[in-house]
Amino acid sequence: MSLHKKESLQNNESSGNAASVSLPGLAAPLNDQQLGQLQQTVSELSPQQLAWVSGYLWGVSQSQPVGAAAPIAHAAAAVAAKPAGKLSIIFASQTGNAKGVAETLEAEAKALGISVQLFDASDYKGKNLAKETHVIFVASTNGEGEAPDNAIELHEFLQSKKAPKLPNLQYGVIGLGDSSYEFFCQTGKDFDSYLAKLGATPFIDRIDCDVDYEEAASDWNAKALETVKEALSSGSEAEVVQLPVGQAAPGHSQYTKQNPYTATLLTSQKITGRDSGKDVRHIEIDLDESGITYQPGDALGVWYENSSDLANEILAKVGLSGVESIEVDGESLSIHSALVSKYEITSSNPQLVTKFSELSGSKKLEKLVADKDKLREYAGNTQVVDVLAEKKTKLSAEELIGLLRKLTPRLYSIASSQAEVDEEVHLTVGLVEYQKGEETRFGGASSFLSQRLEEGGEVKVFVENNNNFKLPQDDSTPIIMVGPGTGIAPFRSFVQERENREAEGKNWLLFGDRTFTQDFLYQVEWQKYLKSGVLTRLDVAFSRDQNEKVYVQHRLLEQAEQVWQWLQDGAYLYVCGDATRMAKDVHDALVTIAQEQGQLEREQAEQYINDLRKAKRYQRDVY
Repeated sequence: MSLHKKESLQNNESSGNAASVSLPGLAAPLNDQQLGQLQQTVSELSPQQLAWVSGYLWGVSQSQPVGAAAPIAHAAAAVAAKPAGKLSIIFASQTGNAKGVAETLEAEAKALGISVQLFDASDYKGKNLAKETHVIFVASTNGEGEAPDNAIELHEFLQSKKAPKLPNLQYGVIGLGDSSYEFFCQTGKDFDSYLAKLGATPFIDRIDCDVDYEEAASDWNAKALETVKEALSSGSEAEVVQLPVGQAAPGHSQYTKQNPYTATLLTSQKITGRDSGKDVRHIEIDLDESGITYQPGDALGVWYENSSDLANEILAKVGLSGVESIEVDGESLSIHSALVSKYEITSSNPQLVTKFSELSGSKKLEKLVADKDKLREYAGNTQVVDVLAEKKTKLSAEELIGLLRKLTPRLYSIASSQAEVDEEVHLTVGLVEYQKGEETRFGGASSFLSQRLEEGGEVKVFVENNNNFKLPQDDSTPIIMVGPGTGIAPFRSFVQERENREAEGKNWLLFGDRTFTQDFLYQVEWQKYLKSGVLTRLDVAFSRDQNEKVYVQHRLLEQAEQVWQWLQDGAYLYVCGDATRMAKDVHDALVTIAQEQGQLEREQAEQYINDLRKAKRYQRDVY
């Protein structure tokens, strides 16, 4: 390529009129039609593409006899139709895991010198896939096989008739999910299927990662980037813009999932009544001078230690003493220490049940494994120690570890605004507790925070940003918040933030739980906000205070006219809490309200609510 010609064209482009360059004393060899085609083509090119065109046309002119040059306008059009070689990474993320994987992938691509761009799925126009050469989708799955909120529009677009044919696109897909659920990694599978149907070609097989995804994702990333680098490097040098090797990714907080901050527990206060059937704690954690910042709607990741007593009970079930040595990530540990700090030993999963069925020969488990629905139900309601109790079986330390997943942090919706609490972060934690025969079983993280961690004790934490659950930028916008039980947590942060910002927008809270006297979380605070006018409306539903059970969705339906009016006035609507039943019931109630108040057919009402989600006016943080 002629360097001086490349620089000349780039300079002309920067002046905004690259196509109208004229050289003194030289008549244009193009007729008006050709010149018009060239001008149209050039106006659509990036500086990178213009540089390529310049060198390409110069090369064509040098290789043709005088008077026999290929038609320049046609050559330019052909070049414009060929996408510039680069890698685009698109993440579909609900809680932040997929975003984190995508950011790591971007940083590794830059370190290899690959030209790369990172996109939030909500910011990516589907039609632009036709202009790409290599794309990687990093996709988590939300709820019952649904696309994350930030990917709903792109997910629908790729299924529509508007989706472009993609014969020139090469792609890879990494799915994140939880194999305990029926629709494991469904969004990743969807994107893989949609792209293939549009004519795109996978340059690497899709990978479906489980909850302990880091190692598998890291291996896949390395293979994918090696393939992309080789493909891009084999093309014309002018097509591939290489970045300086080792260029760093944009700066982020130094404290992450991989590098958490060691914080101090300030307060663990029970906020349910003495006679409540629930133990809910208000947790306050000191961030000291860590420099950690967060926004309302974000989550706090908590690394926890398992119960030593539970580890001993598991070891006894499989005939181990606890002193047996194993290696975990290059570190030699006793099997007891590994169970306490490195592995998930509370929640079961279908893979564990299946593996133990094979090792134990349990007839009961064999029958469960043969029925996927029953297997998922059993695994979801049975802790590890109780699976091992199904048939007495001696295991080696390696066999036991082979059954278990690596420990992963728990994410809790933050229940405070930093504008209110400064260098603290607050959580609302419900202790997971139930009876199994004569034994009481507890959740791993919730029992750590509620029972085993003493005030002044250390806990490793990090902030997980959630851009899919955020207050509207306009402080005059009204908001409706639906948060039964511990789903109230983020709305405490929302209201604190709105008060500190002196936001003019109206705030409506709907809260529900079992009883008014025992389970009204943060009751005094809500009454204070209601009295001061920060909270415009407060509707409550206590399911066991009357014969007929009343839930938050019933309150929504009772106030249907007002809900509809607030939505017509531009209100944002937020739902936080149980995904299995509550979130579905609330969603159905909203569709009914749209149908009745908006005089819409059922399908139109469903589309209306779906459009609110696309516009980020209906946001959910459900689990």
